[in-house]
Amino acid sequence: MDYLPVEVVGNILSHLGAARDVIVASATCRKWREACQKHLHTLSFNSHDWPLYRDLSTSRLEILITQTLFQTTHLQGLSILMDDVDEFSASTVVAWLMYTRESLQWLFYNVRTNPNINILDICGRQKLEMLVLAHNSVSGVEPNYQRFLCLKSLSLSYVSISALDLNLLLTACPKIEILALVNPEIAMSDAQVTVELNSTTLKSIYIEAISLDKFILEADSLENLHLKDCALELFELVGKGTLKYFKIDDVSIIHLDVGESVDNLETVDVSNFTINWSKFYQMISKSSTITSLRLWDVVFDEEDEIVDVETIALCFPQLNHLAVSYDLRDDLREGILHYGLQGLSLLENVNVLELGSTVINDVFTQWVTGLLQRCPNLTKLVIHGVISETKTPEECQMLANFTSSIVQLIRRYVHVDVQFEFE
Repeated sequence: MDYLPVEVVGNILSHLGAARDVIVASATCRKWREACQKHLHTLSFNSHDWPLYRDLSTSRLEILITQTLFQTTHLQGLSILMDDVDEFSASTVVAWLMYTRESLQWLFYNVRTNPNINILDICGRQKLEMLVLAHNSVSGVEPNYQRFLCLKSLSLSYVSISALDLNLLLTACPKIEILALVNPEIAMSDAQVTVELNSTTLKSIYIEAISLDKFILEADSLENLHLKDCALELFELVGKGTLKYFKIDDVSIIHLDVGESVDNLETVDVSNFTINWSKFYQMISKSSTITSLRLWDVVFDEEDEIVDVETIALCFPQLNHLAVSYDLRDDLREGILHYGLQGLSLLENVNVLELGSTVINDVFTQWVTGLLQRCPNLTKLVIHGVISETKTPEECQMLANFTSSIVQLIRRYVHVDVQFEFE
């Protein structure tokens, strides 16, 4: 270590990340202290990394962070995440940001101050490429003044912001490619809660825990769309067919409109979602490029609806990963599943098959058997199931029958890697 250049030592200390570890390491010798002062490019203050942060008074913590920060030069990455810590002095936090802002490329910021400070005013017009902001408020966005010319990734978690300011903030980021919105508090000026976002550069958006009347997204370059734990009356995507990855997880949407944006889809992942299968299939069937289709714990609007394997085989010839899970408690499902397996077309390119059911019974066994016969080039099979802790004699017998049937079935597919995952 004595022969390492001081720049290399600085790089090593930067990989430690946590400020406490950096301080301890820099006390090793004069060379390491110099590396910390002149060549450290990443520093993190996280209340979860060191419990003592929470035991210190706010004023003592401010002094500790100030002394550490002001010993560095040219920081490229700064993380200040202070959960469960009292409010900091706004003037002190402003001093931290003013000292580091000219060299910062990414900032993770979760600090409560009194009064609230405007991050956009302080960090705008600098080199920032990534901003992760949590538990703060944003208001009065001025795109012509608060410009983020280099920002490519923006994450807002538990942030209070109006629908207008949110769109203006995107306008202030002409190179933005990644946007994450987690449980934002959307301030509205009228009774109807509507968010309209417009970006020509946005490639990926993640939206979690949002409840709105309307969410309209116009993004001509969008490739990745992920909605999770949302309640929306209307979600509309206006794009130019660039979307490749589409995921919906535990979302309530009355009207879903993605227009012509799905023509080049590659991955569709839907879970914990109620759909009209015919309408949803009609929407995604425009894309023959789908390679991965996942329909997990999906509830159908109509009782007699089922995923038609024949239609999937014909419309998605490039499909190589198929995952489907049903609720098979209803005996009527046996006839419906039989209908879903009708036809002769094979899923020739499917090499990974995941099948799940909320109940392990003979119907599930028949379904697994039928789908295996349609996948001649399968290399991996994953079977998901739910087994209750307290089982009746009937359930025990049903599980025994399933196990026996599956073992006999698997013996005919010795080339397939079979995995069982039970809850």
